[in-house]
Amino acid sequence: MPALGIDARSVPQDPDAAAALYRSLLADRRVLIVLDNAATVGQVRPLLPGSPGSLVVVTSRSRLSGLAVRDGARRLTLGTLPQPEAVALLRAVTAGYRPEDDQAKLTELAELCARLPLALRIAAERAASHPHMRLDDLIADLRDESALWDALSTGDDEEAEAVRTVFAWSYRALPDRAARLFRLLGLHPGPEFGLHAAAALAGLTVARTRQLLDSLVGAHLLEQTAPDRYQFHDLLRAYATDQAQHEEPAEEREAALRRVLDWYLHTADAAQSWISPAEPHLELDPPSDGVRPLSFADYDTAVDWAERDHVNLLQAVRAAANGHDRLAWQLAAVLASAQFPSAPVADWLTVGHIGLAAARRSGDRAGEAQLITENGVNCTRVNRHAESRASHIEALGIRRELGDRSGEAHSLNLLGLNHLRVRELTEAADHFEQASALFQELNSAHWEATTLSNLASTHYRAGRLPEATTVAHQALEAHRALDNQRGEGNILRLLSHLECEQGETEKGLESAREALEIALTLRDHRLEGYWLLTLGDAQQANGQFGEALTSYQRSATLHRRLGNQSREALAWQGVGRTYVRLDRQEEAAQFHRQAVAAHHELGDTWDEAMALDGLAEALLDKDPDEAVRHWTEALQLLAGYDDPRAVGTRGDIERKLSEAG
Repeated sequence: MPALGIDARSVPQDPDAAAALYRSLLADRRVLIVLDNAATVGQVRPLLPGSPGSLVVVTSRSRLSGLAVRDGARRLTLGTLPQPEAVALLRAVTAGYRPEDDQAKLTELAELCARLPLALRIAAERAASHPHMRLDDLIADLRDESALWDALSTGDDEEAEAVRTVFAWSYRALPDRAARLFRLLGLHPGPEFGLHAAAALAGLTVARTRQLLDSLVGAHLLEQTAPDRYQFHDLLRAYATDQAQHEEPAEEREAALRRVLDWYLHTADAAQSWISPAEPHLELDPPSDGVRPLSFADYDTAVDWAERDHVNLLQAVRAAANGHDRLAWQLAAVLASAQFPSAPVADWLTVGHIGLAAARRSGDRAGEAQLITENGVNCTRVNRHAESRASHIEALGIRRELGDRSGEAHSLNLLGLNHLRVRELTEAADHFEQASALFQELNSAHWEATTLSNLASTHYRAGRLPEATTVAHQALEAHRALDNQRGEGNILRLLSHLECEQGETEKGLESAREALEIALTLRDHRLEGYWLLTLGDAQQANGQFGEALTSYQRSATLHRRLGNQSREALAWQGVGRTYVRLDRQEEAAQFHRQAVAAHHELGDTWDEAMALDGLAEALLDKDPDEAVRHWTEALQLLAGYDDPRAVGTRGDIERKLSEAG
């Protein structure tokens, strides 16, 4: 939404939240919105403004009748180019390559192309590349292809037949090897792809594949979008797929698909070594003959590839699920550790279920446990804590059944994190201690340090600051010895809170800045958004209120896009607390109300109580009775917690109630 003043990276991943933001941005504007090449009504509806004053133009090859019936759309049938414009397009493309052609012949050629721009450009390119061939001969060639591509009919009209004819005409003019590559590319999981993936699909060298792709680009059957990146027009992709179905033997199609899926699997496995180096690698079968996966020189090149090919990796899981179950679940599992750090959680959750079904069909219990675990991790990221816990419990059972001690330790650690998220601190500490003992037994230094960090966080949440500080420094030393930047950044975040709470606010600010710098280096928006909350708190503790507001705002924006409503609400609370310090009580109350509503909706009683406390502070001078009501409600929510921090917080609120009374 850059045109509306919103960075594309800040758009929520949840469709309903994205649609709500979009409509709110349009509410007071008069905007012309063009939705080009819509496939379904479902694609269009979320993009319709919620208020009058704007105009939406939708183009589609489908009738989209539901828009007319339910949304009051007015249907306009768009004709083809008028004859003079169609002829002008032919002349523009062939100008300088041929002697000026006869108007009547150009008109006939335009009619054979149904006067459709894509077909006209392909025909014109054919004419331009054969400057000495008469248009009569080109027209005759075009007419000879009129029976091809029947299976891809998009309707029974003459225009569809004309487009099929032009595609076939251009395709039949290709050399055999280029034609084979063209139709095999129709089997690629996505419409946009890289040179090396195309080479794997075709079973050719990279150099030879580049030459053939250049031929396809020159024939306007493929578009080059960047160095070594290509894409199909959707109609041409459909045509290529149809040609593969009709002209390639079934075993050749299967071999080509297997090669490209292998390529994505092994290249993603190579990317995982940089993106998630601590995660264990799957035991993969060797790649198919002729498949040469990419390797990566550093973290950034691995992340760049993961960003570019994210959609293709998702589509590869879907393609593999049709007959290649082992590949399907392995692709989904590797993708969980190899996707770019800020990939939308919803993307993986969708293909994760596909991969899990494939693992179950293939009877691979270890693969099933892996996919169930990844589902639990990703559910936590979007605040689906009950589903996350159920997943980790199920995975723990399978791993104990298989005697997988390492997997058991991971499941225990993840269950600890689940308990920590919902402030079940005793249970969290118990799981972390069990996991730590197992990791120590297995000599897994990285994960032992990670569970140590999680235990430090548990002590901090409970208000046991001396224990938290001791364990945090042990964890920091361990992470630095292992060169684990994520672990180091996370423990710096915790140390910042500890330092600020113990009066060392300048040290706390420095720790928060170091943590954020690590998140930026890793290009991880999840970490950046979370650690910005810590930076905002440290800035506020140091009296840097303007800087704190900026940090909280950035955090809220990132968490909205990531779909983490809980942490977005924490950012609103930070804004509210800052506005109280700036004596802007009305604005503070507004943000705290938003936070209260969000935490209540999520069933997060602790953070709801904290937001109610902030709201009461903001309202105390203007409406003391309302403040008392909110403090009373906060005390009721805190009644179920018995850790030292909870006891101290209840005492603070009781004191405020006494003073307000």
